Amino acid sequence: MITVPESATVAATGDLSVWPASTTEPEPGEIAVAGVPLAEVADRFGTPVYVLDEQEVRERCRTYRLAFPDADVRYAAKAFLCRAMARWVVEEGLGMDVCSAGELQIAAAAGLPAEKIVLHGNAKSPADLATALRLGVGRIVIDSASEIARLAAAVGPGSRQKVMVRVVPGVAAGGHDKIRTGTDDQKFGLSITDGRAQYAIARILDQPRLELTGLHCHLGSQITTVKPYLAAVRRLVGLMARIRDQHGLVLPELDLGGGHGIAYRPGEPALDITALARKVRSELTASCAAAGLPVPRLIIEPGRAVAGPAGVVLYRVLAVKRTAGTTFVAVDGGMSDNPRPALYGARYAPRLVGRVGTVAPAMATVVGRHCEAGDVLAPDVPLPGDTHPGDLIAVPVAGAYHLSMASGYNMVGRPPVVAVRDGQARLLVRRESLDDIWGRDIGL
Repeated sequence: MITVPESATVAATGDLSVWPASTTEPEPGEIAVAGVPLAEVADRFGTPVYVLDEQEVRERCRTYRLAFPDADVRYAAKAFLCRAMARWVVEEGLGMDVCSAGELQIAAAAGLPAEKIVLHGNAKSPADLATALRLGVGRIVIDSASEIARLAAAVGPGSRQKVMVRVVPGVAAGGHDKIRTGTDDQKFGLSITDGRAQYAIARILDQPRLELTGLHCHLGSQITTVKPYLAAVRRLVGLMARIRDQHGLVLPELDLGGGHGIAYRPGEPALDITALARKVRSELTASCAAAGLPVPRLIIEPGRAVAGPAGVVLYRVLAVKRTAGTTFVAVDGGMSDNPRPALYGARYAPRLVGRVGTVAPAMATVVGRHCEAGDVLAPDVPLPGDTHPGDLIAVPVAGAYHLSMASGYNMVGRPPVVAVRDGQARLLVRRESLDDIWGRDIGL
């Protein structure tokens, strides 16, 4: 058996620091979220199953509202969206950032005023733009020069659409190369460095049906320090000053996007939202004063930091295989419901729930059921040495970019989503069945 480091033993036996705040352990091994035992959720709804703590979502929305009282906070729907999630966000006073007609229609159906919705994306389809214009979204973010004339032509006669320009500020930040979007040579935005942002701005100002309200940027995802945001503020305010000098236009809005990092495992860093708000506000005030500009309305777009820590996914162990060097614990889900480990090398802290292990923890690799060697959910994690088929494995911090990025690989079907609150569990999104999959196949 492979020796487990002392620090890993803590993670295997009871550190709940990255779990929802409502998580308790009423009896050893029996984990409950919002008063609902996870083993009961698994028995009632089957596995895999996503458990979402409604109150945790709401509290995180309130944290942002309190930290940024003078800003517009828009939930980034791409992190996770369903009708209930949209309703919670609306009730907590947040707007929404969407990137497709599908996300947009769920936001609108939840009762979110169109003015509080922003549509962005590097390649918006005609359906995306048509839906946005029909619903009257508050802002459309221009991501390329070719989009300008197309959008202007789609705006009806006598109407004007408010737009922003997504700017690449040349700031490197983010937890992985594939989720860093603040530098040149990636698909999003228009660069300040090569002048494409300035060119796009000039073209927008020549379109009478478009009203430029501000600049937008998104540096990347899983950013855990404030410094990159401050650098972005300075560069964007500098561009706003040049726009004033060249075009006589003072832009009233500045959108800093999201990307706020969270801890996926005990001891990992997370972005301090209160510190971010304080320092960004100070930097924005100072930079605008130096440039002789009024302070624009700030907009931020948190997604992962709202949904991620509120979610837990439950898997049932199907097989345990011991080789010369590794113990593989295979579960009934995998890369079809969580592609992040395969895409980004994301790391998690799974644990056994529903019983107490009777054998000391040993290092194991939790793998999925799919026909890919890369279907690894959690390599080299401590689990009880007697983990066996039928056991229940829980993975915290599973609320963002899991189900929203799920696929139909191997026709397994996507898991359901269950909300928990005040000791009650209710189904939000049902399990995708084989009948659902067959219903789309009309080839015979």
